[in-house]
Amino acid sequence: MGAQTRFEQYIEHLAGGLGHADRHAGLKAYYTGLMLPLTGKSVEPMAASVDPLHASARHQALHHFVAKADWSDDELLRRVCQW
Repeated sequence: MGAQTRFEQYIEHLAGGLGHADRHAGLKAYYTGLMLPLTGKSVEPMAASVDPLHASARHQALHHFVAKADWSDDELLRRVCQW
């Protein structure tokens, strides 16, 4: 099994703890940004790298995902520990 498949499975496992399916894309984009070799891990450079053609919109979506989305931190950490 390749790294991309394992990453997709991990994201799917974590996404089950977010509560709403519409948050899955934000989780995948955010984790993808964290894995990129960027000097800074703020959402602006991550957005530009993950979706360069729509960097402004992706920045706004990532910011909302990180700062304002309502999910259980305990549930997400539980899923990290399960993995």
